Amino acid sequence: MRLAGKVAIITGAAGGIPGEVMGFGGATAWLFAREGAKLVLTDIADERGEATAEAIRGAGFDARYLHLDVTSADNWRQVVDETVRAHGQLNILVNNAGNATISTVEETTDDEWNGILDVHAKGAFLGCRHAIPALRAAGGGSIVNVSSVYGIIGSQTSAPYHAAKGAIRTFTKAVAIQYAADKIRANSVHPGIAVTPMTKPALDEGGDAAAAASLDNIPLGRLGAADDIAPGILYLASDESAYVTGAELVIDGGLIAR
Repeated sequence: MRLAGKVAIITGAAGGIPGEVMGFGGATAWLFAREGAKLVLTDIADERGEATAEAIRGAGFDARYLHLDVTSADNWRQVVDETVRAHGQLNILVNNAGNATISTVEETTDDEWNGILDVHAKGAFLGCRHAIPALRAAGGGSIVNVSSVYGIIGSQTSAPYHAAKGAIRTFTKAVAIQYAADKIRANSVHPGIAVTPMTKPALDEGGDAAAAASLDNIPLGRLGAADDIAPGILYLASDESAYVTGAELVIDGGLIAR
């Protein structure tokens, strides 16, 4: 019960339906629930989000789903206000919502650039801006922003994704410094190549050759899964990391240690 009595908002949490490949948000929701948190799950995939929340409630835990377009300040305000009305406080924010495109700099269109930056960087910014007053009112709390190893290193593709995840990386440090006096901690998590609802179609399309190429770069010799990432998010959300802020937790099977 490492999160007993705590209330958490998790964005991009629709991918948590049992029996299906889970996303980082969905796996984190289940782990947080088992550790005693009261959950507010958000996404734009409403049917899947409701199904995830229903499954978690069916297992005996406290979870609800709210629609959230992370690029909308008004929507963020509604979600935070509703969370505080329902539970009396907010203790944890996990900014996990994301999207992706595969393109080089020259191939990236204006719309692709704006779409990726809006969801990742602007989404994390708006989430922090609207959650911080509630976290402060609760006496402090934890913000976990999901970045990527692609926020640290480059690759042959995904130019806007690199920019967005890099923005989250350094933005998190600014939040950590600016709100440490309010007992609000902010840290980023940097997953490597993992099988999730977002990545599975591309991994499947690439076939065995693409999988083998990926594995050649991972010292631990396997692709990651959402269940590999969720425990790191739990650690940063819990009081066990009370002296950790402005940090980067890389969970990548050794990918960027080469």
